[in-house]
Amino acid sequence: MNAIAFTDLRKTYGDVIAVDGLDLTIPVGSTVALLGPNGAGKSTTINMLLGLTRPTAGDIKIFGGTPDEAVSRGQIGAMLQEGQLIPELTVAETVDFIRRLYPEPLSLDDVLQLADLTSLAGRRADKLSGGQTQRVRFALAVAGAPRLLVLDEPTAAMDVESRRRFWESMRSYASLGRTVLFATHYLEEADENSDRVIVIARGRVVADGTAAEIKAGVGGQNVVFTLGDQSSSGLDALPFVSAVEINGRQAVLRTTDIDATVNALYRATTLTVRDLQINGADLEDAFLSLTKDAS
Repeated sequence: MNAIAFTDLRKTYGDVIAVDGLDLTIPVGSTVALLGPNGAGKSTTINMLLGLTRPTAGDIKIFGGTPDEAVSRGQIGAMLQEGQLIPELTVAETVDFIRRLYPEPLSLDDVLQLADLTSLAGRRADKLSGGQTQRVRFALAVAGAPRLLVLDEPTAAMDVESRRRFWESMRSYASLGRTVLFATHYLEEADENSDRVIVIARGRVVADGTAAEIKAGVGGQNVVFTLGDQSSSGLDALPFVSAVEINGRQAVLRTTDIDATVNALYRATTLTVRDLQINGADLEDAFLSLTKDAS
């Protein structure tokens, strides 16, 4: 059974095409990262999924029903970028108020523990840091024990340690068989915390697969080395080199034939090469390659 199914989903604002014919299914129990540059259509897609925005054309199904039905049944929980907490309420009061709106919520203690908020239960919302506020938003998203959890840039304003603990909480929730869809600008989060990555550009899917599959699909490898005192000119003329990046004395060559490039590099009499490393493409390489033409 699919948790989410988009069929030829479209959204326009006048002459602006925000989402351009998405056909996509996400099975129950998946943890999926949604990537894309600013203006790619991620937030619009999420808003349509939640029933906050109506599509211009196409169809959305959540567990076989409409977004409105999923919301009314308590099947979906969301953590969005915007939204304010009631400043006078404590964390526990806020979470308990929201969880009571659902037919079969998690217990208050379980929600607080899951979101790492037990020690902050008595603190008022207006006394929370940005990262702590994000954790409360996560608690509100899971309070009703939704089958589908939607997270839009969930770790914004969190420090490194808070981000690590947040993803531990998310993985713990997903391990219960829940479906999770999250949008993020932190590519390492997508690489480490999803079993599937969907890349959107110009309102369309440009890549869909595991992080490893998407990185492999871009092709090529990086040759990284330290230059001597000589000029870096001519590196782009080496065989099969598609891109050159110079950072101080470090050179990074993007190549589609590692053996030919390295062989030519060492044959070049004008170059002194030290500390040579060969790295495969990472998710950032893949993302930039796939979205480089997006406006």
